[in-house]
Amino acid sequence: MADSPTSPRGGAVRRESDLLGARGVPADALYGVHTLRARENFPLAGRPAHPELFRAFGAVKLACARVNRGLGCWAEAPEKAEALCRACAEMMEGLLDAWNVTDALQGGAGTSTNLNVNEVLANRALQLLGRPLGDYAAVSPLDDVNLHQSTNDTYPTALRLAAIRGLRALEQALVALQEAFQAKEQAFAHVVKMGRTEMQDAVLVTLGREMGAYAEAFARDRWRVYKCEERLRVVNLGGTAVGTGYAAPRRFIFQAVEELRGITGIGFARAENLVEATQNADVFVEVSGILKACAVNLLKTCGDLRLLSSGPEAGLAEIRLPRLQAGSSIMPGKVNPVLPEAVSQAAMRVLGNDQVIALAASQGNLELNAFLPLIADALLESLDLLARACALLRSKCVEGIQADEERCAAHVRTASAAATALVAVLGYEAASALAKASAAEKRPIRDLALERGLLTAEAFDALFTPEAVCRLGMPDGFRFDRGPGDDHADHA
Repeated sequence: MADSPTSPRGGAVRRESDLLGARGVPADALYGVHTLRARENFPLAGRPAHPELFRAFGAVKLACARVNRGLGCWAEAPEKAEALCRACAEMMEGLLDAWNVTDALQGGAGTSTNLNVNEVLANRALQLLGRPLGDYAAVSPLDDVNLHQSTNDTYPTALRLAAIRGLRALEQALVALQEAFQAKEQAFAHVVKMGRTEMQDAVLVTLGREMGAYAEAFARDRWRVYKCEERLRVVNLGGTAVGTGYAAPRRFIFQAVEELRGITGIGFARAENLVEATQNADVFVEVSGILKACAVNLLKTCGDLRLLSSGPEAGLAEIRLPRLQAGSSIMPGKVNPVLPEAVSQAAMRVLGNDQVIALAASQGNLELNAFLPLIADALLESLDLLARACALLRSKCVEGIQADEERCAAHVRTASAAATALVAVLGYEAASALAKASAAEKRPIRDLALERGLLTAEAFDALFTPEAVCRLGMPDGFRFDRGPGDDHADHA
């Protein structure tokens, strides 16, 4: 049993006691009586705390155990210190995830999760020492694992670590999504299409420019996500209950964060005002706001992709999305834009989580926020959802987008809004008259302009090249050759 952690299963029980009395705990469980009571008291979310929070706790506890060992706390029992450090490392690596059993939503500002962690680490250390589970006289969840700590400094520190890891995963997903749109920007650079404002035909653009705009939005998200990690590196580890460091040696307070920095490779820093850092949770609101901005960009982009691919016969149908699955139980041949729809729902959940985080952070009282478990659950879920959404949007949608070049060209030829391209040449009134005639006669503006001798075919077509519709404004001193007999020779 000492070689590897066991998984939970039914069977006999062992007796453990707390201030409320004795209870029977499953004999082979690595958790104890405090976790048992928490499981009974909080059947709310129906799922445990996020696994990355549990693993982050392993790193925090390992840092504390190493500092305590260096302070000589287990000088007479070096094997205990070694077992504790090994147990913490296993938790950090995810090997003890099966014993993360306390509900994600709980009272007590995360105390139940901290106690769950302490009991699992104590019992795993007992396994490694070859001693019976629950032999807390040998290794205590409180006097050994929780030595010089409080839930109030370890929980928010673990949450920050878990969130930083989530941010880094999201950043990678955003970079890949940005690059996928950039590839489409290049692939569709030659496809001239109708641009639209307020859902109405506006001026010409290229499909590549549209894709490039999405790439730029996600590049901005990537930068914001990268920068906001700085906010989470400031931790209150060592502050214990209210940030005063009560019951912790000064050397522990100064060394714990340094040890955590070395274990994780993340530049953590101890907060200058530990009391303030223990009281307030606004940093999580700030980070959530960055995630909200990313969710907004995902929603907008997915809405555009659905519109641009709509139809296909009776809609815009300027792009074709990958066909992933049958879209209807009653309409044969129907294929829906399911990936953008799924990603949109993930983004909507993130927007909802942002509201939850703001509300929970605002309800802290005096020296502590009791609602950190809700903040943790919502924030880590948002990070997961966004990272997965970006990865799926890239791999199952963006990379497979195809342009319907004929459809785009047909819209350009028939849309009266193409008259906007003629304003710089003919003037607003003449271009407006062409648009009105095109709508009334249901004829392309090009045919009317040529028929009336307003432009040559070459001059007209020069206004509709990818270069012409994408350049930034008109060149200085712009003059346009309208056709034979006009002595102006500067072409678009």
